[in-house]
Amino acid sequence: QVQIVESGGGLVQAGASLRLSCAASGRTFSTYFMGWFRQAPGKEREFVAAISGSGDSTFYADSVKGRFTISRDNAKNTVYLQMNTLKPEDTAVYYCARRKTYTLVNYFLADGYTNWGQGTQVTVSS
Repeated sequence: QVQIVESGGGLVQAGASLRLSCAASGRTFSTYFMGWFRQAPGKEREFVAAISGSGDSTFYADSVKGRFTISRDNAKNTVYLQMNTLKPEDTAVYYCARRKTYTLVNYFLADGYTNWGQGTQVTVSS
């Protein structure tokens, strides 16, 4: 069973940066397609970014494109989300998860992911 732990959240002002980390267990981490999602109060969980096992392919939600960067270090079994120029609307609990399959069809849907972490809170004040 893959276990995932997110960290790095916090309270920052608009325009600041944060880097989230997602540490995962498992000997075959480098084969996992990983995703970051977020959920604000009263809203559904939404896709933020995803990365292929090798790190060669990355995907972003339009709302974060150009501000957020997803990356991974397979030697450390860790995925990162560098968040720059944060906005109040980025406030949410951020979750990391492993994709269930190796296909990229509908990679932005939360249903396609498993082994969700507990999440890390990001709060951006104006």
